[in-house]
Amino acid sequence: MPDTATGLRHVEHVMGTVFSFDIRDKPTPAIHRALAAAVRQLHRVDAVFSTYRPDSHISRLDHGEIHLAECPPEVREVMSLCAQAAHVTDGWFSVVPAGTLDPSGLVKGWATEAASQLLYEAGARHTCVNGGGDLQLRGQAAPGTPWRIGITHPLRPGELATVVTAGHDLAVATSGTAERGAHILNPHTGTPATTFASLTLIGPRLTPTDTYATAAFARGDGARKWLEALDGYEALAVLPDGQEWRTPGFSRYGS
Repeated sequence: MPDTATGLRHVEHVMGTVFSFDIRDKPTPAIHRALAAAVRQLHRVDAVFSTYRPDSHISRLDHGEIHLAECPPEVREVMSLCAQAAHVTDGWFSVVPAGTLDPSGLVKGWATEAASQLLYEAGARHTCVNGGGDLQLRGQAAPGTPWRIGITHPLRPGELATVVTAGHDLAVATSGTAERGAHILNPHTGTPATTFASLTLIGPRLTPTDTYATAAFARGDGARKWLEALDGYEALAVLPDGQEWRTPGFSRYGS
């Protein structure tokens, strides 16, 4: 874990993706310990929630080998959060999107936010935790300098769709087809959602921001009206033909 007098950075391959930590505070022993704890926690989350590991609690729960009461407390927490997300999104976020138990649409954002919280509790006030392209930002990149996050354009490799400027704590989540193809399903039909090429959502905390981005992508044509009514969140959508739309307040963050 390389560090300097003014920051600390670390990259971890876990949960089938890349997590990166960019800490702009002076590294202290407490921050070093919190970073190590955050990395360990990410690997534990992978062991508990991976749908690709037959021995994970979530796989065993799905197969009926164990009951929810026999799972670690974080499984019950995540299932409760998934139920809340399903309610807020009118069922467009689902824990069984393809007919099998899969809370992945919430877990990555939840784990990223939890890692950010561990750093905050250790005294790190200016951090960016990036979980596979979904970010929890705190504080500033430098005194008087906000975080600036480039959002990749889904249809134009090497270009940016926008740059998000965050002068305070903020979460940024993007759902799209560029990296993994049409992998987000309409939970009501089980078919891939194809209305958007990408949808970026900005909000205060990553757990709901990530789930709402997934739900809006799955919702398709009704997403814009739903997002505009969602207090505290702003969105940028790129359509498959290259057209874009933004919610009215997105201009406060994006160029």
